[in-house]
Amino acid sequence: MSVPVDDGNCFACGPENPIGLHLHFDSNDDGVHARITLAPEFQGWRNIAHGGIAMSLLDEAMAHAAGHAGHRGVTASMNVRFRKPVPLGRELHVTGRVAWQRRNVLGMEAAVRDDSGTVLLDGEGKFVSMGPLEAVDDRRNPSSAKSR
Repeated sequence: MSVPVDDGNCFACGPENPIGLHLHFDSNDDGVHARITLAPEFQGWRNIAHGGIAMSLLDEAMAHAAGHAGHRGVTASMNVRFRKPVPLGRELHVTGRVAWQRRNVLGMEAAVRDDSGTVLLDGEGKFVSMGPLEAVDDRRNPSSAKSR
C-alpha cells in the first residue's frame, strides 16, 4: 500500500473540498481539538446530524491525533457509541488522542461534545501508521503526490 497523500480534498478537513466539513484541529499536550457547527445539508433526521457525518468527526479527530503524534495513520477499525443526538446549527467540540501504541498500530480515542460538555458520541479505534508524518504540506509539494 502506498503512503497516503494530503491533496487538500479530504471530505472532513480538506480546504479544497467545496462540500466538505472544513475541520481545523489545534493540538495540545493531550491530543487535538476542533470546533464545528454542522450545516443543514448534513442532516439525517430533522435537526439531527446524519450518523455517518457524526462518525466522520470522530474518524478525523483520530487521524489528526495520529498526525499530532507524528504518524500518517489510516483507520483500521472503529467502535462508536452514540449517546445523544448530534444537533445541527450548534457549536460542537471534537477531540482526539492516542491512547496507546504497539509497533505501527495506534489505539485512538475521540469524542464529540456539546457546549455544556455533554458527550454526544465517542469512539475507540485502531489506526495503522503508514510512516512518519513529515513536516511538509503535500498540497504544495508536487513530488510527494507522485508516491500515490
